[in-house]
Amino acid sequence: MAEPLASPATLEVEIFDPPLCCPTGLCGPVLDTTLVDLADAVSALTAEGHTVVRHMMTSDPQAFLRNRSVYELIKEHQLDVLPITVVRGQIVKTSAYPSLDELRVAIGAGA
Repeated sequence: MAEPLASPATLEVEIFDPPLCCPTGLCGPVLDTTLVDLADAVSALTAEGHTVVRHMMTSDPQAFLRNRSVYELIKEHQLDVLPITVVRGQIVKTSAYPSLDELRVAIGAGA
């Protein structure tokens, strides 16, 4: 399901996902706990009033092209650099999903 779009001025966290069969980790024969934890973190931040958008490469490829920093990283390192987490326009983590605590620190919400 697509996330609601936010204007760049209100967008706090963007997560650029690698190609996935589903963003929740609940598909397939084995539960992907990393994706479940990420979904919980996104829900927690959203409940706290933060704007979080996940961009799926398969359904929103234009987002990867619009963000010049993300585009350049992928161009240089290929898909190995994904996922990429951007907070208020700055890349804060690559090649792995952040924890809820890492996200809170990056947005200045404390842990």
